Formats: sequence, structure tokens, C-alpha cells
Amino acid sequence: MYIVPIAWLYVAVMMSVAEATASNGSILGAIITFVLYGLLPVGLILYFMGAPGRKRAIRAREAAELQALRQPDTGGETAADTPVAPVRKEP
Repeated sequence: MYIVPIAWLYVAVMMSVAEATASNGSILGAIITFVLYGLLPVGLILYFMGAPGRKRAIRAREAAELQALRQPDTGGETAADTPVAPVRKEP
């Protein structure tokens, strides 16, 4: 799944190296080339590709919360069920 973004980042790195080593190129131009042709597009594509997974996770979390609200609480003990009496100060 990540082979295409990795390959595109490799191409962007090679474009940046070509920009930096060109006779009229610069390091700043290489950095801008890598960011605009590499990081920004790949970041956007990976963000959009992850949207369905984020939606599924949100729905699963909401379903779990709803299920927890619907179930009655039967596992807890009350203060009257404890075998040790509370400690009080003597007057």
C-alpha cells in the first residue's frame, strides 16, 4: 500500500538532488522542490487514504460508548456490602 508514496518520495529526493547540484541551482530550491513535489502531495494523499479508517474507528468508539450506556451496572459493590465498618473518631 505504501510502495507508491515511497517511490514518489524517492523521485522527489532525486529531483531535489538534481536541483541542488545543478550549476544554477541552490539548496533552498532543493528544499522547496522536495516539500512542494514530495512531502505535501504525499502527506495529503496518505491523509485522504486514511479517512475511511478514521471514520470506522470513530463509529466503533461511539458504538462501544452507546453499548456501555445501555448496560446496567451490576458488578459494583455498595458501601453497605463492605465487610469492614468505617472507622470513626471517638468523642
